[in-house]
Amino acid sequence: MSGGPAITLKSQPIDGNNGNSGNAAAQQQQTANNAAAAASSSSSSQASSGTVPPAQEGTRQSSLQRIQLRKQKVFNLPEAQKLAKLSMYSACQFEGCRCTGWKTPQENRHRDVESSYCPEPTEECRNASCRHPLRSHISHLTEISRSSMDELLGAIIDMENLFMSMQRVEDEDTKKVYLYLFRLLRQCVLTRQQAVIRGPLGDPPFESPCITKAVLSLVFYKYSHLNPTELQTMTEVAKTFLNFLNHYNFESPSARRGDPTLTHEDASTYKINYTRWLVFCHVPAFCNSLRQFETSLVFGRTLLRTVFQYMSQQLKKKCISERDRFPEDKRSIITQMPKFLEALRAELLKDDSPIWDSTYRPPNSFVVQQRKRHQEVAPPATIASAGAAAPSGSKRSSVGEPAHKRVKKEVAERVTSENQDDLPIEVVMRAMKSVAESKTSNKSEILFPINVSRDENVKAEEQKRAIEFHVVGNSLTKPVDKQTILWLLGLQLVFAYQLPEMPREYISQLVFDTKHKTLALIKENQPIGGICFRPFPTQGFTEIVFCAVTMAEQVKGYGTHLMNHLKDYSIQRGIKHLLTFADCDAIGYFKKQGFSKDIKLARPVYAGYIKEYDSATLMHCELHPSIVNTQFIAVIRNQSEILKELIAQRHNEVQKVRTGLTCFKEGLPSIPVESIPGLREIGWKPQMRPVRASRPLEESTDPEKLATQFASVLQSVRQHTAAWPFLRPVTAAEVPDYYDHIKYPMDLKTMGERLKKGYYQTRRLFMADMARIFSNCRFYNSPETEYYRCANSLERYFQTKMRELGLWDK
Repeated sequence: MSGGPAITLKSQPIDGNNGNSGNAAAQQQQTANNAAAAASSSSSSQASSGTVPPAQEGTRQSSLQRIQLRKQKVFNLPEAQKLAKLSMYSACQFEGCRCTGWKTPQENRHRDVESSYCPEPTEECRNASCRHPLRSHISHLTEISRSSMDELLGAIIDMENLFMSMQRVEDEDTKKVYLYLFRLLRQCVLTRQQAVIRGPLGDPPFESPCITKAVLSLVFYKYSHLNPTELQTMTEVAKTFLNFLNHYNFESPSARRGDPTLTHEDASTYKINYTRWLVFCHVPAFCNSLRQFETSLVFGRTLLRTVFQYMSQQLKKKCISERDRFPEDKRSIITQMPKFLEALRAELLKDDSPIWDSTYRPPNSFVVQQRKRHQEVAPPATIASAGAAAPSGSKRSSVGEPAHKRVKKEVAERVTSENQDDLPIEVVMRAMKSVAESKTSNKSEILFPINVSRDENVKAEEQKRAIEFHVVGNSLTKPVDKQTILWLLGLQLVFAYQLPEMPREYISQLVFDTKHKTLALIKENQPIGGICFRPFPTQGFTEIVFCAVTMAEQVKGYGTHLMNHLKDYSIQRGIKHLLTFADCDAIGYFKKQGFSKDIKLARPVYAGYIKEYDSATLMHCELHPSIVNTQFIAVIRNQSEILKELIAQRHNEVQKVRTGLTCFKEGLPSIPVESIPGLREIGWKPQMRPVRASRPLEESTDPEKLATQFASVLQSVRQHTAAWPFLRPVTAAEVPDYYDHIKYPMDLKTMGERLKKGYYQTRRLFMADMARIFSNCRFYNSPETEYYRCANSLERYFQTKMRELGLWDK
C-alpha cells in the first residue's frame, strides 16, 4: 500500500492479554488481571471507531505484538506444561464423565501454568463431578504432533483473548459476536477440528464486484488519459484509500441509530455487514485461528455507501494533519486524495456507474501495466486506520503460523496472481463467431439434431406451450378457481402414486395446506409432475416436501427443469437456500440438482421449521442470485463449445512448422532458451531468477520494441563511413579463397534480412552476428590493411550506439 507514515485509529477491544475463559477463568485470574491492568488504557474504553489521541495510537499493533509474544512463550514451554494448558479445555476421557476441562486443585488454583507451575499427572480435577487425575484429560493428546499441539494452544489463547474482550466491550451487538466466536473456538478445541464459520451470514465475498475491483476500474475509467507519472500517483492514491479501508474500524449498529439519514432497511443491512466484518475481517486480525479476509476484497458497494461519508472525512483529516510527515516526493498523494474521494463518491451515488457493473473490466494491458508497476516500485509507507506497522504492501503475517506454511501460501498466491489474465476479447469473439457459423452451416444437424440434451427438448416443448409450469396453492382468504383445484387434486394423485410409502392423508394435508405451494408441470391440461414446497422468507430458505413426475414421463428431463424453475422462483423472492429430507432413492436425483449433504445453514436457522423424517437424509442447495437456472445448462454448453473452439485455435497455432535454428552451424555455442521460435507461443514462461550484478540488463518483454531498437542500430551502422566493406556478402568471384578460411560468413545485408524475419528475439543473437562480421574480417585480413581498420572503427561505433539505447552491459 502507499501513502505516508502509519496513522492509526482505535481498534476493537481485542488484545493480547493473558486472560482466561469459562472453566479456566478462575485458575488463571491473576494472569488475566495483570494483563488487563496493563492494557486498560488502550482497550477498556475503546469504541467501534473514531479518531484517537496520539498517546493511544499503536494500540492495534501493540496488541498484535503482545499476542505473538504470548503465543511464542507458550509454544516454547516444556511439553508437560503444554499438556497441562490443553487439559483445562479438554474433556475428561474417563468413561461416563462429562467434565469439559481439568481444574487446578484448590491449593494451586492461583498458580499459572504458563509460568512455573507444572501439575503432576496424578493431581485430581477440582470439579466435584469429575475428581479424575490430570492424565484422564490428556490421554488422547500425548500422541499428537508438536505442530498440532501448537495450533490447539494458539486457538486457546485466541479464545481467552475473546473472553476478556467480552468482559470489557459495552456494545451488545459486538458482545454477541464475540460470544459466538468464543463458543466456536471452544468447540473446535474440544473436537480438535479447524474453525469453520457457517450460518446465515453467508460466505465471503458478499458482493460483486468487490471494492478493490471497483476502485481499480475507477482509476482506469477516470484517469487512464493522464501521463504515466500522474496515473501512477492516482494509483497510489487508490491504494492508500484501500489500505485505510482495510484497517478502518466501523461503528457498531447501536452507535448509528441516531443517524437521521439511515432508513430502517439500511440499518438492518448495515447490522448484517457489521457482523460479517467482525467475524471475517476484524477479529481474525487478532485471532489467527480464524481465517481473515480483507474488507475491500469481500465487501462491495452496499457497505461502502453506508460508511463512505464519515470515513472519507476522517481520511481527509488524517491527510491534512499528517502532511508534514510525508516525504516530499509523496505529498502529491495527499494533494490528490480529495479529488479521488469526490470522484469515488460520485460513482457511488450513480445507479448506472460502470465501475459497479460486475461485467465491467479494464483492458488486460492496463491491468498488466498496473501489476508491473506495483512489482517494480517498492511501495511507500501507508496510511492506516488501525496502526499497521508491518512493511507497506505486505499482508498480515500469521501469528504462530509455521514458516513453511506461509511460504507455500505466498507461492500459491503469487502463482494465482500471475495467471489471472483473461484472453483478449478479440480472441473470444472470434471463437464465438466460429461456433455460431458452424451451427448455421450444418443445416442437416439443425433438421436432424444428434445428441441433443433432454434439457433442450424440455425447453423446446415449453416454448411451443406443449408443457407449462404454474405455482398453485390453496387459500382461505380469497376464492380459488376451479382449474387450480383440479390441478391440486391431480398433483395429489401423482404424489400418492409415485410416493407409495407416504400416507395419502398426509399428502392431501400438505398439498391443500395454505402455507404450502406446489410448482405444477402441466401437459395437455393435466398435471404430470410437481414439487410441493413451503417457503420460509424470514429464515431465508424453502423446504421441499414432495417431488415427483409420473412414471410415463420420467427420463425426459422434466425433473431437472422443474427444479430449475423452483430455484428461479425462490431467487426472485430473495430466498437463497433450499432444504429437503431425501430418502435413499432420491439422494441421487438431488445430488444432480446441486444438493449436498454438507449443510451450510446453521441448525438454529431451520430447526423447528422444517419437517423431519425417519430414514431420510437432510440435503441443502445454495442458490446464486446471478444465475438463471432454467438457462444455466445452455450457457454452460455454449461455454464448453467456445472453449473447445479456443483450444482448437490454439492447437492450430502451436502446430505451425518452424524453420530450424542455423546459429549452431554458424559457430554459436549456445543461445537463450527464450529465443527458440515458437516457444513462447505454446505458453512457456521464463523462470524468475534474481538479476546478477554483472548483467544488470534484462531482455525487453516487447519483441516489437526490441526489433525497432535493432533496426535503428543497424541503420546507423550501415551509414557509417567504415561500413562499406560489410554492406553485402563477399562473393567467390571477388575473393576466390574467402570461403576456404571463413566457414560462417556474415554481413549487414544478411542481418537486415534476418531482422525482417524476426530472427533476433534477444540481444545476444543480434550482438553475436555483428561480432562475427568483425571477427571474420580480422581473421582473414592482416592488421595493416584498410579492411582491418574499418572493422575496429565500426565495432567501436556499434558498441557506442548500443550503449546509447541501453542495450550494452559490458
